[in-house]
Amino acid sequence: MPCKDSVKTADTGRQHRHDGNNDAAMNYEMSKGKGIRVRLLIVDDDVELSGMLTEYLAGEGFETEVAHDGEAGVQAALSGRFDALVLDVMMPRLNGIEALRRIRRVSDVPIIMLTARGDNLDRVAGLEMGADDYVAKPYFPLELVARIRAVLRRRPQMERADSAPASPVFSIAGLELHPGARRLSWHGQEIDLTTSEFNVLEALVRVGEEVVSKDDLSLIALGRPREAFDRSLDVHVSNIRQKLSAAGADEALHIETVRGVGYRLSVK
Repeated sequence: MPCKDSVKTADTGRQHRHDGNNDAAMNYEMSKGKGIRVRLLIVDDDVELSGMLTEYLAGEGFETEVAHDGEAGVQAALSGRFDALVLDVMMPRLNGIEALRRIRRVSDVPIIMLTARGDNLDRVAGLEMGADDYVAKPYFPLELVARIRAVLRRRPQMERADSAPASPVFSIAGLELHPGARRLSWHGQEIDLTTSEFNVLEALVRVGEEVVSKDDLSLIALGRPREAFDRSLDVHVSNIRQKLSAAGADEALHIETVRGVGYRLSVK
């Protein structure tokens, strides 16, 4: 959960900061149309702290709604009204992991999980279910804002279609990746990836069979430096491998682990 003092401290100092993430978020809002704010859904059963977080996020340019249990969160998330979700793991009626699973059945909306600090099982479970990132409790609201903006920046489909330049289509051994349309297919069969999974695969596809380090992949695909003992990339790569295998693409392609360095996409 956010620390109450950290909410107040960060809010007080907002007018004195010049943050590159603010510029990126401003560009994102402008790309959606003048005066349109980012719509964010918070799913958390802590009424007081989610209220404080909502107030803080409003000052950072977000239009926020709150759901206080998992079932209400799923219903709101599937309405299609939100650009991103912040989803707590521990909630009544329906926990965050099950809520995530239900949302991912039909939606690829970016989702950031809130997990207990040191609870690696929840983090891995969330990432395996398709979460784009996580923040451990207790957290500073500024950290959460940075993670949200990083996820939003990684979604080029949010840009105006009439102003975005045409992007190349990458074709490798029957696999076609369309960065602009955010589509992936294997011999015409669509493969659904989450935002982070798509970004990881795109980064590997763009460099051919060169190795991409985990540090670079974290910056490119997750929008943040890689942290010690952070298994996010490993889980995203594992998910991609499973989806490629399910489509039959693993017969021709393989994401190879280069021990101590990173990953590369190899053609068999």
